[in-house]
Amino acid sequence: MPGDSGTVDAVGDDGRGTWREEPLPERSAIDRHVVELFALVSEAAAGATHALVTGDREAARELVRRDEVIDALYRDVAGLVERELVESDPVPERRQYLISMLRMLPELERSGDLAEHIAQRAVRPIAVEMSPRSRGLVERMGEVASQMWERAADAFGERAPEVAARMEELDDEMDDLHTSFIAEIVGSGVPTQIAIELALIGRFYERLGDHAVNLTRNVPRDAGRFRPGRE
Repeated sequence: MPGDSGTVDAVGDDGRGTWREEPLPERSAIDRHVVELFALVSEAAAGATHALVTGDREAARELVRRDEVIDALYRDVAGLVERELVESDPVPERRQYLISMLRMLPELERSGDLAEHIAQRAVRPIAVEMSPRSRGLVERMGEVASQMWERAADAFGERAPEVAARMEELDDEMDDLHTSFIAEIVGSGVPTQIAIELALIGRFYERLGDHAVNLTRNVPRDAGRFRPGRE
């Protein structure tokens, strides 16, 4: 696995049966940017929850604006991955890693959009329409989403897709919270338009949890490490 220097065991034999190290800066950049995307989405989800339950409309507006940062970073790292696939001839292990990144990146970008959608609702004075129980359920859904995203980020950083099995309990809790939230909306008697907006918020949290699970399942067991055949 590369260190901070961006080197790996490389493609040639030095004549003594040992492997030389060659720089692979783009591989290092891909890993670094994906970790950054995980952090940005996690921060956006937590910030959107806080803005929603506290009614902090200015913080919500800033979160909506910051989604552009996630979108730009997504495009940059996707370009790195696609360029390496097109312009090089990666060994099978490396190709599998790059394909895994192409699966993961759209889910990261869509998850950023989900956090933005929650923040957009926080810009409106919708918090005043929520019952105390609804507000408590939203707060807990935000906490569970944050825990799931922290685990997903750890799974990628530690190259540990088996973490997905440990996500099931949190995913089940998120589903239960979502069901309780919808029932609370229906029973609270809020106007139809407000009920629709609140139901969408609940759906956004559920999808944030689903994406965290999917991302964890797609983490390569050894993201980026490969040992090519000798030339």
